[in-house]
Amino acid sequence: MYRVFLNRLSFFGLRGSASRTDTRKQLQNQLLRCDAMVDVLKGVNLLESLKNSTELTRLSAIKDAVEDLLISRLNLAVIGQRSEEKRAFTDSLLGVSAGDQGAACSSTAAAEDLRCYPNPVHPDFRLWDLPPVPAVSPFEPDLYMDAVKFLRYNVVFLTFTRTPPPSVAALLLRASSLRLQTLYLTLLVCGKEEDLESTRKDSIEALKALGVTQPKVYLVSPSALEALDFPALLEDLAKDLPEIRWYALLMALPTLTAALVTQKKEAFGALAWVAASLSAGISAVPVPLVASAVDSSLAVRVLCKAQASLCLDDASVERLARRRGREPARLKALRVCPLSAQVTKAEVRRRLAAATAEKDCSALSSRLVQMAMPRHARSAGRSFAAMLHALNGAIADMAADAENVLASALA
Repeated sequence: MYRVFLNRLSFFGLRGSASRTDTRKQLQNQLLRCDAMVDVLKGVNLLESLKNSTELTRLSAIKDAVEDLLISRLNLAVIGQRSEEKRAFTDSLLGVSAGDQGAACSSTAAAEDLRCYPNPVHPDFRLWDLPPVPAVSPFEPDLYMDAVKFLRYNVVFLTFTRTPPPSVAALLLRASSLRLQTLYLTLLVCGKEEDLESTRKDSIEALKALGVTQPKVYLVSPSALEALDFPALLEDLAKDLPEIRWYALLMALPTLTAALVTQKKEAFGALAWVAASLSAGISAVPVPLVASAVDSSLAVRVLCKAQASLCLDDASVERLARRRGREPARLKALRVCPLSAQVTKAEVRRRLAAATAEKDCSALSSRLVQMAMPRHARSAGRSFAAMLHALNGAIADMAADAENVLASALA
């Protein structure tokens, strides 16, 4: 299944014992293999894969799907001069403020060092602050890529605050020749709109003059990612990343916009389907009490992840309040759904029991079971529909709370 490809894809990196020549050859060969795997991953239909796995009673494959969606290591890199703008951009991606524990602004590492900032809520999401591309001539992109372990990162933001030097163009051309598609030119700006467009135009013309064809430059406000081009950058990321990687990134990003909250809700809808498929598969096994225990445990995991992703836990709401200068208690009071404030087994079990008892559950199950369950497991249809109904209802309630909290914070 696609998990094998994901494991191999995430393993790419440079071996310290190899010579620079060997490393460059290794880099090129790995990227050629990577291209083929990315094509496979982008063509994966998650629901069809789950159906096939259930048909063959491969519950372990469905469990792997849950793990891939709940735990998927991501490494993002931010390249550029160490400046207030870059630190603010890094903090915004992590959903923290200067002075918060783990904030980029608190680091005292040397300028040439690689700095790693784990996400405070999602430890498998790591943000790397990389040194700037040296403005030297001649510049050797391969040496820089080797030094910063370029293949480690799933996404690279190449940041600058003024017209980029020729060395940046050289790095872009080298990345293009290696078919690296998730490198994004990010112009960190603040000021009037007319000045920003002029700055973008100057940067694009400078890159074209240095041989970069059709460069795309995103205008980004470091401390207000909901503004300018960052939402459009995320749209491009969704197209460029493999589906599972994009889901993992989406779940780890802070709730920056209402549109992002909606995307998170949809992503958790896919995860709810996976969990319901696993629930139905186990329910088809005639072992007393196993299904109910697994149902509630799995539902708790999914909803804990949703709470963290939607930034509804106390710590996340408090960080958002500090970033936007709002009163934390006021934002916390907007959480109407009990699961938004705290995910408890008692509340999850109550929702599962209520979904199972609903008359509409039987009607709901018929169409869904045809899509997800093989004939020999159709008896588990009610468990499938109940789990899906309970999770989707909870996720919808939590997403509504997240939208209200965000709207109040941005008002």
